[in-house]
Amino acid sequence: MSNHLKNQTSPYLLQHAENPVDWYPWCEEAFRRAREEEKPIFLSIGYSTCHWCHVMAHESFEDPEIAELLNKDFISIKVDKEERPDIDSIYMTVCQAFTRNGGWPTSIFMTAEQKPFFAGTYFPKTSHYGIVGFRDLLLHIRKKWVEERETLLRFAEECTAAFRQDQVSYSQADETSIEQVIGSLKESFDATYGGFGSAPKFPAPHQLLFLLQQYQKNGDEAVLHMVEITLRQMYAGGLFDHVGYGFCRYSTDRYFLVPHFEKMLYDNALLILAYCKAYDITKKPLYLTVAQKTAAYIRSEMTSLDGAFYSAQDADSDGEEGKYYVFTPEEIIALLGEAEGNEWNQRFGITKQGNFEGKSIPNLLHAEHLENAAFDKFLPSIREYRKNRTKLHTDDKILTAWNSLMIAAFCALYRSSQNLDDLKTAKKAQQWIEQTMCRDDVLYVSYRNGKRGEKGFLTEYACYLFALLALYDVTLDKGYLNRAEQLLEKTISHFYDAKHGGFYLYGTEHETLFLRPKECYDGAIPSGNALMTYHLIRLQALDPKEKREAILKQQLEYLSAEAQKYPAGYTMFFLALSDYLEPPTQITVAGNVEDVQDLPFFLTDHAAVRVVPGGNKEYPMLNQETTFYVCKEHACLPPMQKQQWIKQQIQQ
Repeated sequence: MSNHLKNQTSPYLLQHAENPVDWYPWCEEAFRRAREEEKPIFLSIGYSTCHWCHVMAHESFEDPEIAELLNKDFISIKVDKEERPDIDSIYMTVCQAFTRNGGWPTSIFMTAEQKPFFAGTYFPKTSHYGIVGFRDLLLHIRKKWVEERETLLRFAEECTAAFRQDQVSYSQADETSIEQVIGSLKESFDATYGGFGSAPKFPAPHQLLFLLQQYQKNGDEAVLHMVEITLRQMYAGGLFDHVGYGFCRYSTDRYFLVPHFEKMLYDNALLILAYCKAYDITKKPLYLTVAQKTAAYIRSEMTSLDGAFYSAQDADSDGEEGKYYVFTPEEIIALLGEAEGNEWNQRFGITKQGNFEGKSIPNLLHAEHLENAAFDKFLPSIREYRKNRTKLHTDDKILTAWNSLMIAAFCALYRSSQNLDDLKTAKKAQQWIEQTMCRDDVLYVSYRNGKRGEKGFLTEYACYLFALLALYDVTLDKGYLNRAEQLLEKTISHFYDAKHGGFYLYGTEHETLFLRPKECYDGAIPSGNALMTYHLIRLQALDPKEKREAILKQQLEYLSAEAQKYPAGYTMFFLALSDYLEPPTQITVAGNVEDVQDLPFFLTDHAAVRVVPGGNKEYPMLNQETTFYVCKEHACLPPMQKQQWIKQQIQQ
């Protein structure tokens, strides 16, 4: 049998298309049925590589008894959080408010008017150890709906009214907040094993990027030390796949040894940025090597023939988490021979007792040296063996926002490696977005099987602007800058709250939901509002405009107040704020465009570079040669010709 999901393109929805549950996608037909039949709605939100989503699906949604209860007394709606971040954001807020917790799958019970009255995450099928089972929960909610419906409806109305309360405040943007964030990260830093807080440990690369920026500005060696320990430990542990490369989602332990095995495109993009930044600052080859290995994984397993990037790879194989990634010593010896197999096992910690359910996750936590290319020759045969041993599901949905982050990552890698292939990869993906995901200046969220998904939300525009500015920084091609200016105006027009400041998650062209949130807190990726602040500051440095300056100041005041709730959760905003308070070096290049194409390799990555082809009255070319006008630390230096300026950069 199949339900109403069979014609969807989302891999997550298609995973449930054969369930006995009569699932609907988010659509008016589902809400109409709920109104006409006077039934509550069960809303389930997840994504295709979510382990606990799979568990709840196998236990409950594939179960005929549970399906009968849902089909008889509820209207069931399934949502892919990656395709509808607006719905996910709203009901995750609801879930966190109801339970003080959140996660996926998100389970919401609500009225036909989309007003919630109960929320949770994963529920086992049957009740045990004090945890309510999904079957008992359905029976309880059905009973309440029949006997105490007015109470539920009144509670839903009260909750909705509380969520809709608009509390707006403003705060002065200053350095003290940045110092508080650094202090908070120092307090939560694990000095032995790296990372912040206790297990589970997430990579949080935007926190590392913020700390690296602060080290560049104030030279605090303790800050750099925190970043380096974290980067080395993440690579050494099982969080990094030492066979196929690439990083997994997060570590379940303090040591970065045992990961949650799914691999997400955005994590790997942001980690490439962090490792490249660390390399640019320290010039330690390890960091560039890790970035290049991660990029190699993206090219080999996560890139379509058109040059766009897939979304994720699953944690599960054959119904078991991590089965694809673990080995026994005997497997490696049988593959490589006894002598070389034993060497490989010793190098990567493959032992008889194992480190994960009786088998071993390859890692370098006990290796004396993290770099040893002598073992690379064994990887092709081990990879091939692993692929043939068990299968790994890849979510081949292409997301504009995550692709944009990966474009920026390949730009950073190009700056660090000076390998033209990295720039070609970034350009090809950007061209694909322009050709496939843009229609009449409207961005779209997703693409799969020849179909585009929903119109883009703030995240799509903010991340794509990030990609365009990254491409401009490494090419100085004004076409990227002009496109960024164009999309910035579109984003302000459709998403900006001109009355209170801040950008809404969904725009004027989207479906109106019962809330219109503004996401400000950094999650797995930097928030759309933080990125928009970064872009406003960056574009003002490159092309100042009075109207944009007013929006920027309002945005800074709005986010400064939001960030006071938990400063360490707003590191992307504080990275942007730091560049506002201490502007990057301003470089205006008067000269021929062809004469400045090699300049990005001499520019620091926090400089704002403008090119004036042929010069003008304000910025003339001296002796008809390319001339540099440099302003930094609120002072402008005498104009310099190209060779003089390059010599100065090399000497610094």
